[in-house]
Amino acid sequence: MVGTAVEIIEQGLAEALARIERLSALDRHELMDTIGRLAQLQTRQRIEVEKTAPDGTPWAKTWRGSSILFNTGTLADSIDYLSNQHEVRVGSALVYARIHQFGGTIKPKNKKALSFAVPGGLRKAMPGGSEKVFLKSVTIPARPYLGLSADNIAEAEEVIAEFIEGLLQ
Repeated sequence: MVGTAVEIIEQGLAEALARIERLSALDRHELMDTIGRLAQLQTRQRIEVEKTAPDGTPWAKTWRGSSILFNTGTLADSIDYLSNQHEVRVGSALVYARIHQFGGTIKPKNKKALSFAVPGGLRKAMPGGSEKVFLKSVTIPARPYLGLSADNIAEAEEVIAEFIEGLLQ
């Protein structure tokens, strides 16, 4: 019998299949937790150092010259995240966190007026050179601190790529 024979020698197929198997067993919660931690750190960085909204708009300074959202550091310290295998949520549980993010009007609940001290006042002088002020309402402009900037998104994409590459090794 005359004929032709072809011998196929498989090299690397088992290794490639093992890598695909590792991808299919991807622990999405671990990945989402990694992204959540990154977003938490990025948000704290934005409040403490960058002092800008996610779109790059700078926040106004306080009368003390500090960033409006980083006077004591409490807001930055309160930033936390929750993650599961489907999503990540980043935010703050502080009562005043929402008004800084979205803005709004504050009105007294149980009194006729809001009362607070304003620096450098001359009327009703208080210790330290401040003035006691009474207002029926105060409007707080939105100062978004939650969200992702273009740089934040690029950094998250790098982290995701590294995570997947780690599974493929």
